[in-house]
Amino acid sequence: MFIKQLSVFIENRSGRLEQVTHVLKKNNINIISISLADTSDYGLLRLILSDPDKAITILKEQEFSATITDVIAVKFTQHVGQLSELLTILSNADVDIEYMYSLTSGKNDASIVLKTNNQQKALDTISESSFELLLPEEAYSLRD
Repeated sequence: MFIKQLSVFIENRSGRLEQVTHVLKKNNINIISISLADTSDYGLLRLILSDPDKAITILKEQEFSATITDVIAVKFTQHVGQLSELLTILSNADVDIEYMYSLTSGKNDASIVLKTNNQQKALDTISESSFELLLPEEAYSLRD
């Protein structure tokens, strides 16, 4: 099952990140997970949110450049080597990782968010393994 990730392109200038988070807060949208990458001119903010469809509509109304991307979230238990095991499974299936970041529930549980070069093949490969996927309704409702 895919999870919707919101990507927002923001200029590298003071207060711009705060503006995005303020819009989300004002509209009662919870940030479940966040990742920020930057270049000299702009930042790429990736978010898992409690209501991604509402968020993209509101942010576009506020003239932010935003898109929704399907990503995969894989549940992890806390043991050594689990990420290596997952990456080996995907590598053996010729699936390349484009990016990833962590997602936590605040209950000592963790998940990893993945975007790959072939999302459907990655989803099928993970589903056939011993790893468990985080379902959208679980991801959008995570709280501390």
